[in-house]
Amino acid sequence: MASTTLQRLEWENSTLLRGDVATAVADLKQQPGGDLLIQGSGELAQTLMEHDLIDIYQLWFFPVVVGSGKRLFRTHLPRSLKLVDTTTTSAGVAVHTYEPGDPVTFGSFELEQ
Repeated sequence: MASTTLQRLEWENSTLLRGDVATAVADLKQQPGGDLLIQGSGELAQTLMEHDLIDIYQLWFFPVVVGSGKRLFRTHLPRSLKLVDTTTTSAGVAVHTYEPGDPVTFGSFELEQ
């Protein structure tokens, strides 16, 4: 868990990250073990995106319009995402799974033949 306020964790199999979170996550990714998950933390996700530390993006789109909110993708270097899976739940939630894509290219809207 990344936190700016917690002093200790009581959850099993958890690591408290403080300070330079990008370096801490990069170090965690080098260790054996399970997947690392970001859930509901846009600020952390944005930091990890800026340091190319996200391997898979799973975005859930709920069929509800509630008004304005926080941006998940704040302005930084452009990047592409490659859609690798998509599913829709019985409630109409669209779940899209992406991996980082190729470098972004500009200047053409030409369709492939």
